[in-house]
Amino acid sequence: MAIDVAELLVITDYFVICTGRNDRQVKTIADEVEDRLRETLGIKPIGREGTDEGKWVLLDFADVVVHVFQPEERDFYRLEKLWSDAPRLPLGADVTGEPVA
Repeated sequence: MAIDVAELLVITDYFVICTGRNDRQVKTIADEVEDRLRETLGIKPIGREGTDEGKWVLLDFADVVVHVFQPEERDFYRLEKLWSDAPRLPLGADVTGEPVA
């Protein structure tokens, strides 16, 4: 899920929220996101939190913050509900809402 929080927050423009079933999956998803953004866009996170426990990994790319949760943590923090007023971006779209080929 991608949420446009630009009008609600000054610290970032978008949240990307996803789930891994266990600590290994959470860490692997976070590593893959980081690797792909570095390889395709040449960017690295300015912050990375939670990799030791693997229950909630946060990758801060300044304009985009990626949250990778285990199901229990995602249910507990409910970021989707907390930011329910923010527009959702359809998956498979870029940040302008245009479909990605």
